[in-house]
Amino acid sequence: MSHVVEYISHGVGYNFVRDRNYVNTHTETLVVIIKRYMQVSVVSGKSGIFAKDMENYNHRMDRRSKHKQYGLPGTYHVTIKVNMVYRQALGRVVGDINAADGSPQAPHVELNEAGRMVEQELTTSITAHYPMVEIQDHVVMPDHLHCIVVVHRDIFSKNGVATHLGQVIAGFKKGCNRRFWEMLDMRDLRGKPANTGENSDAESPSGNSSEAGTGGSQISTEGNEGQCPAVYPQGYKVPSHGTTGRAPLFALGFVDVIPLSAEQLETQRHYIHNNPRSRLLRSSHRLWLQCQRKSIDTHLSLRALKGYLQQVCSPAQFNEEIWQRIEKLLIVKDGHVYCDSYGDCGMLNSAILPVVCHRKDALVHSHQLQRCIEKAAEGAVLVSARIAKGERRIMDELIVQSYPVALIVDNGFPEIYHPSEIRIQMCAEGRLLLLSPWQYHYRAADEMITMAECKTMNCIAQAVCKTKDSWWE
Repeated sequence: MSHVVEYISHGVGYNFVRDRNYVNTHTETLVVIIKRYMQVSVVSGKSGIFAKDMENYNHRMDRRSKHKQYGLPGTYHVTIKVNMVYRQALGRVVGDINAADGSPQAPHVELNEAGRMVEQELTTSITAHYPMVEIQDHVVMPDHLHCIVVVHRDIFSKNGVATHLGQVIAGFKKGCNRRFWEMLDMRDLRGKPANTGENSDAESPSGNSSEAGTGGSQISTEGNEGQCPAVYPQGYKVPSHGTTGRAPLFALGFVDVIPLSAEQLETQRHYIHNNPRSRLLRSSHRLWLQCQRKSIDTHLSLRALKGYLQQVCSPAQFNEEIWQRIEKLLIVKDGHVYCDSYGDCGMLNSAILPVVCHRKDALVHSHQLQRCIEKAAEGAVLVSARIAKGERRIMDELIVQSYPVALIVDNGFPEIYHPSEIRIQMCAEGRLLLLSPWQYHYRAADEMITMAECKTMNCIAQAVCKTKDSWWE
């Protein structure tokens, strides 16, 4: 199952969904564009400019659907990150991970003054200036926020100028910046009054001195007491950092996800409400619930992998061009294929067996399923890419019966990676380990995994287990 299909199914994580109708009617054009830029470029969601050096590009995960008009009605799951220099600027997550939702002890965010200000701006100021824009489900986390934004009709500013969601969010950020900078002028992180003299430096949340009060750029605190500065509608070119010389509260850009169905929207709502609990869960299992880079050595050499693919693939499925693409995407160290992992790698210290289903074995699939269940009951961990129908059936049955499994996924883990809620829970309980031999890469909505990539993951499953896939016969 492709990265995008998995994303749409679970409805969580950071990605975007392109307009499927447009893709279907413009496939030829899109394929040319994607092939030209997919491997060497990343699209900046703010400007649409291709940054050709991915290694030096500060990836913000704020790509936009190129075929969605963001000034027209629609529903979006928007994520905005706090500027990294401020770290946990908006509060802290507290509560009991075992407490039921709705109870006073349930996980929740204890917002500080800045967090309460951001929530107020989010829930009141945006709609005040853009009545057609409604903020529904939302959560302000210590270092980011999520919200469901519903645009009921075309977006126009109060002076009648047509605008779009990006400008609405830019105005929201500017309103927050203004109030946040005023807060920094009044006090430092230790709660002590800041020296507002002309040559003084106010303590910034990053521990570095702020530039406020120097160079004639003193921030005014007029109107701060008990007031809620408005979100100012902006033109199409909005400076991201203002002109005060201070670092903004939020990082550049924003992430938007466009739900394609009512079911996906409901999944997004649940994800937002469950964010504090997920954060506590991850913090209580820090070693497991984070990506561990190059943590698994498969001991599979590139030469051996290439020979395997030449043996099991037809000439149409595997050639030198396809191999070069695979080799470029694989995680390689010292000539061996490595895997990144998410979950408890200690699961691989048990007996581990690969699950690979072949068409020639279709008539005896029930026997293979029974053998896998028997081995799982004896304590073995089954490892699979879960691609073929038979593999999905076997792995899903093992999961239903609460046996531990390891899944090899078909894309790498991005810098910020959040699996679905159920997968996080399974990883925390030691019932699931996610493995990826791939570097994270972008995929078009209609891009399918190739046969050679499928065979590569099957080979890696056997290499990790050091066992052939015919063990069950």
